[in-house]
Amino acid sequence: MNASRRRRPAILLTSMLLAAAPLTIADPGPHPAAAATVHRVLFDNSKAETAGNADWIISTSMPDPLAQNPNPTSETSWTGAISAWGVGLQRTGRYSLKTLPAGNTITYGGGGALDLANFDEFVLPEPNSSLSSAEKTAIMRFVQGGGGLFLVVDHTGSDRNNDGWDSVKIANDLLTNNGVDNTDPFGFSVDVNNIGTENPTAINDGANPVLHGPFGAVTGSIIRNGSTQTLHPTDNAAVKGLVYRAGYSGNTGAEFSTSTFGAGRVAVWGDSSPIDDGTGQSGNTLYNGWNDPAGTDAALALNATEWLAGGGGGSGGGCTSAQLLGNPGFETGTAAPWSASSGVVTNDSAEPAHGGTWKAWLDGYGAAHTDTVSQTVSIPATCTSATLSFWLHVDTAETSTSTAYDTLTVTANGTRVAGYSNVDAGSGYTSRTVDLTGYVGRSVTLTFTGVEGSKLQTSFVLDDAALTVS
Repeated sequence: MNASRRRRPAILLTSMLLAAAPLTIADPGPHPAAAATVHRVLFDNSKAETAGNADWIISTSMPDPLAQNPNPTSETSWTGAISAWGVGLQRTGRYSLKTLPAGNTITYGGGGALDLANFDEFVLPEPNSSLSSAEKTAIMRFVQGGGGLFLVVDHTGSDRNNDGWDSVKIANDLLTNNGVDNTDPFGFSVDVNNIGTENPTAINDGANPVLHGPFGAVTGSIIRNGSTQTLHPTDNAAVKGLVYRAGYSGNTGAEFSTSTFGAGRVAVWGDSSPIDDGTGQSGNTLYNGWNDPAGTDAALALNATEWLAGGGGGSGGGCTSAQLLGNPGFETGTAAPWSASSGVVTNDSAEPAHGGTWKAWLDGYGAAHTDTVSQTVSIPATCTSATLSFWLHVDTAETSTSTAYDTLTVTANGTRVAGYSNVDAGSGYTSRTVDLTGYVGRSVTLTFTGVEGSKLQTSFVLDDAALTVS
């Protein structure tokens, strides 16, 4: 349409980058680690998980619980209130377990033996200290790239170290202020409530791998002062409640829920009592919810761990086909998790969107001008292909069909992977694809840069982008 860009009020768009009891589960028996895929799981102890009466560790030996006992047979073989969880996994021979000790920082792609890039799953068992901005971004990038996140929270007001942060607040802060995707990425929020004593029941879904997994069938769980989740399937269709309070179903009253984000998987449990095996360090008041006959908590914890690790971001999990970009159609009305020049993400009707009403409109001023829009994603090393696709409309007032006066360059980590110009102008959108298989296993920053000359306008209008891996 040769539309000259109108000077619209600029939207400020910035980067939003981000009594003891024996195990009651069926004994899986020892198996040589080499006989099956080894799932690598990192349990967190960097966020005050042992504050107050809490003792949410698999062993006092950190980072390696095997240093305490290399052949654990019961929950008392390792010291910690969630030692039954760790021992149950260890005895299968299919797990490599580590703990991130207090004083460490959660990282992804930063190097080091305890970096999340070296694991398939990260367990946050009722964190009681806030996550830094960098840590929240690391967790989200880890999940987006194919990792599994197991988040266990408790009831509101359970601030065990009196620093103003309880696990409910920490979880919701991660979901809404993570620097990667702040638009309800998992499709659930943690309710700010405190439910006393209830025994929620599992939904009827015989095909669900968490409810019917290798560690047994799940019929329900327990709440002994805990919280619930509200689901938002319009934000993430993959979210699913698996265990509900009596009288609740659908989007409210879930105690245990699962979802996906990018190539990764997520599970959230609304109470820490179910993971407590009643044993741990002396001086703590613990509760044996792991073996409480009112629930099947051991099976739920272990099946969920298996499911999360199976979709993991390392060599253990294989590749889950997925679309990795956040806000791919710009329909949130903000840039995040894209970083964009002011005014680029817009619903200005002078240039229609390919789908919906929002798009990224670069240049179109008829004067020397440069616009950019970019996003960083992590491509799982387990995948074998990666393809960037997008719809592009080039609208120009230039008359030359052979000379490129105005250009749009696509780069991956600064390397040019595609380019377009006023010569590619057309009356509508054209589908474009770029092979990014060479970036598998890496964090990649995708940048669209529009450079306009000093005379006639050219608009590069981008919409409905996708980075698909398989």
